[in-house]
Amino acid sequence: MSSLWRPVRVLLGLLLRRPILGTSIIPLLADGRVVLVRRRDNGYWSLPGGIVDWGEDIETAARRELQEETGLTLTKMGRLVGIYSAPQRDPRFHSVCVCLEAWVDGAFGTIDVDEVLEVQAFELAALPQPLSHDHQRQLEDYLNCETVLA
Repeated sequence: MSSLWRPVRVLLGLLLRRPILGTSIIPLLADGRVVLVRRRDNGYWSLPGGIVDWGEDIETAARRELQEETGLTLTKMGRLVGIYSAPQRDPRFHSVCVCLEAWVDGAFGTIDVDEVLEVQAFELAALPQPLSHDHQRQLEDYLNCETVLA
């Protein structure tokens, strides 16, 4: 029986032990403020974003996650800020995050109450601390006009 279990275990390891692809968005309002969400799971402020669904490209996932978490509409995609893949960047699991700048419009508010406690816009010079995950790093890279692979 153990000789049959080994290939199954190897196959499950190949299928299930892979980083999860996600996106985070730096949503900018017309007045230059950035919109953040306060996470229900840890209470910290963070960039909106989430996991790319099966059959979805990154831009579509970014638009969907932004709308689900903030109620805002992505009006113009900005630049790629970076790809963040350090295994410890997300405390829940190993994820690879594509961070994008985006210009947004609309009235923001808490839409996904299961994940988000509140939504608020902040001046870039007055962002709350600390931020969840590695979002402080992502915002610093954005403010330094860097595109990184980390």
